Amino acid sequence: QLETLEQEEQERLELRAHPVEKRTHMVSHQHGMTVTKTLREGEAEPQCWSFSYGRDELQGLMLEGASLLLLRVLACQWAVPPGLVFPTIDTEGHLCTSSY
Repeated sequence: QLETLEQEEQERLELRAHPVEKRTHMVSHQHGMTVTKTLREGEAEPQCWSFSYGRDELQGLMLEGASLLLLRVLACQWAVPPGLVFPTIDTEGHLCTSSY
C-alpha cells in the first residue's frame, strides 16, 4: 500500500539569453491529488496551471520515483508481466497511462 504523498520536479534549461524553468509540484490530499505546473521563460512572469484528480482516477498511480524502482525490480527478475499498465501523470500534468 505504498502511496506518493508529495513530489517535486524541477527542470532548468540554460539557453544563452533565454533560460527556461519548469516546476511540477504534486501533493496528495484527502480527496485525491493536485498537480501544479509552473513555467518561466526568460524574464517573463511565470505561468501557472493546476489540475486536480480524484482518488478513484488515481487508483494504482505510478509516479516517476516509483516507476524507476519498479523498473529495477523487473530488471532483477528478468521478466515483465504481460499487460502491465499503470495510470501516471505526463510532463504536462495530465493523467495518462504507462505501459511496461
